[in-house]
Amino acid sequence: MDGIVRVRFAPSPTGYLHIGGARTALFNWLYARHHGGVFILRIEDTDRERSTEEAINVIITAMRWLGLDWDEGPFRQMDRLPRYEEEARRLLETGKAYKCYCTPEELEERRKAALARKETPKYDRRCASLSEAERLACEKKGLKPVIRFLCPDEGTTIINDLVKGEVSFENANLDDFIMVRADGIPTYNYAVVVDDHDMDITHVIRGDDHLSNTPRQILVYQALGYKIPEFGHLSMILGPDKTRLSKRHGATAVEAYRDEGYLPAALINYLALLGWGFEDQTIFDRQELIQKFGLEGVGKSPAVFDSTKLAWMNGVYIRELSVHELAGMMKPFLQRAGLAVEMYDDTWYNRLAEITRERLEKLGDIAELSSFFFHRVEYRPEAVEKVLKKEGVPDILRKTLEALSDTSFEFYSEPIEKRLRALVEETGLKAKFVFQPIRVAVTGRNISPPLFETIELLGREATLERLGEAIRLLEMAGNS
Repeated sequence: MDGIVRVRFAPSPTGYLHIGGARTALFNWLYARHHGGVFILRIEDTDRERSTEEAINVIITAMRWLGLDWDEGPFRQMDRLPRYEEEARRLLETGKAYKCYCTPEELEERRKAALARKETPKYDRRCASLSEAERLACEKKGLKPVIRFLCPDEGTTIINDLVKGEVSFENANLDDFIMVRADGIPTYNYAVVVDDHDMDITHVIRGDDHLSNTPRQILVYQALGYKIPEFGHLSMILGPDKTRLSKRHGATAVEAYRDEGYLPAALINYLALLGWGFEDQTIFDRQELIQKFGLEGVGKSPAVFDSTKLAWMNGVYIRELSVHELAGMMKPFLQRAGLAVEMYDDTWYNRLAEITRERLEKLGDIAELSSFFFHRVEYRPEAVEKVLKKEGVPDILRKTLEALSDTSFEFYSEPIEKRLRALVEETGLKAKFVFQPIRVAVTGRNISPPLFETIELLGREATLERLGEAIRLLEMAGNS
């Protein structure tokens, strides 16, 4: 490849960083890093009604959380208005653009008329041939013109797309699009060309919803005498129902996945596999992705976002964390759930991380899995009905209370397990018919971290208190 690869991610700051945008950013970042190139962040903020500073901050924060560092930027289009004005003037002077004084109301009437004739609406170029006197007359009326690009009527614009292959567009089907609005703000199809030229962009890698914009942009490149970059259009991301990924499929914002407790490394790994693959490998660390990524591995078919697979992958990454790392990451999620994290010390949290890591798919699961440690036991009705109300349960709990009240052994999981397995032998029951009532008695639920380790973390005093409470509950309900 000749020269230095220069790519960009250019989001519009009208909301959060969508999963699709994050994948586009990632593919550009990987392409730049793979080729030792430059990754540029550009904020396309010319939509003044919808662009906000808050959205810019959200996008930048999400990019940093994902670890997608940029080499240049962030640049803002609104800081570059004089440059767009300069190049628009050049196109006007060379006859490749013209001022249009048609009002929105007039354009809407013509659009409706075209549809009534079953024609594709298209600007009729009536302002392209206005005389100087006619233009002056329009301006005296107070009409503020837009600037339209003069598209050629003949020929074909061909895109040798790095993902899609050769795609062609008949120029006769393209209309004279607005380059600059009446307020002097450039439109996307014009500004992006000036930006990419000025920033020496060599490869434009973006979603295929932009494919139909590309012929217009190529014509602008040609009209301005710019070198045309290479294009690669990524297929869209679909939900499980094979429709375009949207909020109805669940979370689509990067920040939402962060807040649910997904790890950035896991999300990066999963996003990389949305439309790209390398042999039969599924788990990649960041360096492997950089080493192996290439557009030749990007498929033409849409990718399907599978939340179940992402959760599984996140669980894999959670289990690769050290106990100390995981313990530190858990605390904010426990705190956010309103639990008193100051109740326990770091040693306790390390142990909690150790016994729960196999059951976590995302960090946010920890609150649901361990909340019973932080407040009085709350018995879930289904656990009471299915487990505690079974015949013989009060007797099992009394014997458990007696076995664990013995202070002659240290209250750790191994001796606890030994005592409770001896109780199983004594009752002659299957282990699950003994252990499940104990689990519900001390946690209030029939699913929890491993039983013996849970009892250890609760401590002798809390465990005995909970067993006694469960026995009293059953006695009051008439279970003996």
